[in-house]
Amino acid sequence: MLPREILRKVKRIEIRTRGLVDSFFGGEYHSSFKGRGMTFSEVREYQPGDDVRLIDWNVTARSGSPFIKVFEEERELTVILLVDISSSGSFGSKSYQKKGISAEIASVLGFSAIKNNDKVGLILFSNDIVKYIPPKKGKSHVLRVVRELLYTKPDFKGTSIKNALEFLMKVTKRKAVVFLLSDFLDEGFLDSLKITARKHDLVGINIFDPYEQNFPNIGMLKAEDAETGVKFWIDTSNDHYLKQMNDSNTKKTNEFYKSTQKIGLDIIPISTSEDYVEPLMRFFKKRGKK
Repeated sequence: MLPREILRKVKRIEIRTRGLVDSFFGGEYHSSFKGRGMTFSEVREYQPGDDVRLIDWNVTARSGSPFIKVFEEERELTVILLVDISSSGSFGSKSYQKKGISAEIASVLGFSAIKNNDKVGLILFSNDIVKYIPPKKGKSHVLRVVRELLYTKPDFKGTSIKNALEFLMKVTKRKAVVFLLSDFLDEGFLDSLKITARKHDLVGINIFDPYEQNFPNIGMLKAEDAETGVKFWIDTSNDHYLKQMNDSNTKKTNEFYKSTQKIGLDIIPISTSEDYVEPLMRFFKKRGKK
């Protein structure tokens, strides 16, 4: 039996995300991701303007008048939530930490998928795989996914997106829609992104804090790298040092986006200081027009 406080938090997430799904994401999600193909539905009489290539010649011969085959999109998808729960997600300069935003966005995507009768799976990772839940349908299943998103703790502090993508490729043989939620503070994973994007419909959600790109002048402070545990001093009152640090972070971010553009990978940048609804809606609408 789950502790009462866990059940309460899961219920709060369900209520908030269910409202968002019903109000915003249901239709947009549905139109953004195509099914696996077309499946035969029925035959009907030929009407002027119909594609003659769809004529069912067997039924036409038996009936003496032309009939065509009608196909419907095979809607059912497999959605994989690939979520980075490494220690760097604990950072947040405003009201929310990166890991909290990540968990809520993944919950919204999970409920959107279930609403559309899709299967949902979950892979939580740090520098190795922490938890894997195979794809299934149903509300009780997605509530389990939400619980794991909220309360699973990593065994290690580091990050390996490469390891996570390689695991995904091993356990997911058929094409899936994959949402990779991470701050992408890692190296050496671009080739794995490229390989994964060839097989799956891969979407990256880059969750960042504004201080990671534009740190303010707040004097001398002692900082700690969440993933290595290394502690160090930063003198943010030194204008030259502060500019160098912010310029370096901006350069890394721009290089990352340029690299993902080259391989045709969709990346949705979401800041901890903003409401994530608008950037997600922009993405869904853009995808729906393709």
